[in-house]
Formats: sequence, structure tokens, C-alpha cells
Amino acid sequence: MPEHPSSGGESHSQSAAAPDPRLAFVYAEAVRGLQHQQNVVESLNTRAGNLIFATAFVSSLLGGRALAEGLGLWGWLALALLFLIGLLVVIMLWPYYAFTFRFDPEQLLQDFVDQNPSETMDGMHRALALRIKTDMASNWRIIQRLRVSLQLALFLLLLELLAWLFAIARV
Repeated sequence: MPEHPSSGGESHSQSAAAPDPRLAFVYAEAVRGLQHQQNVVESLNTRAGNLIFATAFVSSLLGGRALAEGLGLWGWLALALLFLIGLLVVIMLWPYYAFTFRFDPEQLLQDFVDQNPSETMDGMHRALALRIKTDMASNWRIIQRLRVSLQLALFLLLLELLAWLFAIARV
């Protein structure tokens, strides 16, 4: 490496090793994966809202017509399905505080400044990428539960629609 004169007229070479761009890349990809997970959660919440609208629309439009002629077997089934869809929507929209999409600044200061002030950026990138992997695994369990709840609720909505139609047709 070329030597640069210091302010005192002495020359010195750079003693620190060059940062490893691979670690920065791995860290950036880990952060991107975590952001993707956060977008998935937001998308599932939006879909749950759309499900509420669709269920309300189907129930009010077809349910009103079916219940005008009395409550039969299909009407009771449709109401039970409406209740189950409501439970699944509550599961989907329940505020889960176990999601981890950010680092705690106090913990970062403690881990990388207070306890280990000589930690390099490469070391920080490596440690944080591994922490993100753990957080993503924890988040994924909740996301899977939300995804399955949404799929089941959509299936129940289809069954509710059919039950209301059968109630109207008096099948």
C-alpha cells in the first residue's frame, strides 16, 4: 500500500485489513429478506381486510335474501361458517408482538460498542446477518399461521357462499 505522510511528517501504512465485500453483501441480502418478510405480513393484513369486505358483502347480499324466508339448515350452516371466518380473521389481524423486523439500538450499542469497541464492520455484518436468520425463522412461524388462516378462511367463504345460495334455492 502506498504510504501517506502524517501530520507530523512521518509516514505510516494502513494497518487495518480491507473490509470483505462478501460480508457486506450477505448482510444486505439478510436485511432484504427481513424486509420481504415484513412486506408479506403487510400483504396478509391487507388480504384479511379484503376478506372482511367480501364476507360482509356475501353475507349481507345473500344472507338477507335467505333469511327473509326463514332460517333453515343451509342458513344455520352459513351463519356457522360466517362465525368461523370471523374467528380466522381475528387470528390474522391479532397484533403479534413477537415479530422482529428491527434491531434494538440499545442492544446494538451494548454488543458492538460497550462490550467490544474494537469490533470491525465485517464482524458486525456477520453477527447481525446471523441474528437476522434467527429472527426470520421466528417470524416465519407466525407468518405460516397467518397464511394458513387466510387460506382456510377463503375456503370457508366459498362454502358460505354456496350455503347461502342453497338456502335461497331451498335445496
